[in-house]
Amino acid sequence: MMPAGAAELFRHVGTDKAALYRAVLDAFAAARRQYRLQLRPDEVLAEAAWPGGAAPGVDELGALLTSLVGWGNLEAQPDIARVTTLADYYRARLLYRLSAGGEAVEASLGHFAALMARRAELQSVALEDIAHRLQALAALLDDGSDDVPKLHETLRDLLRVFEGLADNAQAFMAGVARSLELQRAEEAAVAAYKKRLIGYLERFIGDLVQRSERIAQLVEALQGRIDAALWSVAEREARDAAPDDHGDHGDDDGDGGTGRADAQGQRWRDWRARWQGLAAWFVTGGAGQEQPPQAELLRSRARAAIPQLLAAVAAVNERRSGRSDRSADFRALAGWFAACADDDQAHRLARAAFALNPARHLALNPRSDDAEATTSWADAPPLLVHPRLRALGQASPRGPQPRARLRDAQRAQLAALMQEESRQLDAARRRLAQGRPLRLSELGALDEAEFGLFLGLLGDALAEQHGPDEAVERDSGDGQFHLRLQPLGADSHATVDTPQGRFSGRDHDLTITPAH
Repeated sequence: MMPAGAAELFRHVGTDKAALYRAVLDAFAAARRQYRLQLRPDEVLAEAAWPGGAAPGVDELGALLTSLVGWGNLEAQPDIARVTTLADYYRARLLYRLSAGGEAVEASLGHFAALMARRAELQSVALEDIAHRLQALAALLDDGSDDVPKLHETLRDLLRVFEGLADNAQAFMAGVARSLELQRAEEAAVAAYKKRLIGYLERFIGDLVQRSERIAQLVEALQGRIDAALWSVAEREARDAAPDDHGDHGDDDGDGGTGRADAQGQRWRDWRARWQGLAAWFVTGGAGQEQPPQAELLRSRARAAIPQLLAAVAAVNERRSGRSDRSADFRALAGWFAACADDDQAHRLARAAFALNPARHLALNPRSDDAEATTSWADAPPLLVHPRLRALGQASPRGPQPRARLRDAQRAQLAALMQEESRQLDAARRRLAQGRPLRLSELGALDEAEFGLFLGLLGDALAEQHGPDEAVERDSGDGQFHLRLQPLGADSHATVDTPQGRFSGRDHDLTITPAH
């Protein structure tokens, strides 16, 4: 709930002299960052970045400062440091500083400007940093280290990197739809942007799949020991807790024991909530362990962004094809109605535009006395439309409901097909995932299941390769295999026979090792 009078603090933003007011408050905010808490009017006049380079007069500046004091953004107090004579003492000289509300407004406006200017991104590097810091945290806890400052530093770095990853990912995915404003773009720009965005999303999704499982394992391994570590960190932070200024702790022991205990408990709850946020991002949660982790939701949202981009490109192509939209059609139709000479001509236009022709042949009403198809809809009796037809687009079928069909044979056939497909896939894994280098030119013929598995794994490896002569080592997209692809000579050649034809290209050594 907004405090009383808080709206007055933002009043300067919507006035006629908003630019001048903002220049004054920016000067105070810059001085505060330099630990200068008070400014004189002449200092404001000299240091502010005035719009257009033209500074206001002394009287106008005084009016600006007086208004800001009245709205609560500034506080004023007599300036007696420069008083040298009795006349100077009775002359109004004031020092100005930001009030508590003014500091809050400047912080909120600065945060607003930063968020508006921020270009969110999907941080693959942050995933690697999170894994490294979790490993460092696990190493500290495994060693039984009592180095609380080191533990504090590791946890602070870990959660700062995670919060940056979460905030940027949320802002990026929320802005994907806004980034697809391609109506005014040229065709070359549309194609280039589509290629860059799809490649960017595919790289991040691959890194997310590859690293999420490892991060989840580290988080689950730390779950039983993290509370004690968080309590130690909260105890260290509570030493710097400011004393309570409410004066209602009558049972305090004089050294802040009660206030420190309260601060420690609050800080522990804050650290605990941040850790649970990290765990929920990578570990399946919920009472029944059915709630998917946030990383899985992010991956689904990133995949859904690609069809959005393709839909935007299709919309651009449709507009470029010269088609008019519905609003333009209605505007043109309104002009035609306005140009009609009489009501008969308008009725004919309405029948042609909205297809208001007789449709009694649809036989929606099973009555024998229905009018013929040549009767005008305006003269015919009303047509009764069943609610099911309005809601679902189809009417209830007449007669008894059809008998339920037994599909045991079809289910058995489907189960047999699935069993055979599983057998073929297991055989393909046994042949290809041997944990030793396999030269593509020596694979020989592959059946359909083997070729499908081989092609998928080869595609995962080649997607990570930045050059034709570079060796690649990574996990497969589903995390079941570890792949290593080593190119051979540039003049080497491999041919693999498949049921669909021959697959040929440069020869490689491919090592496929099961992950478990």
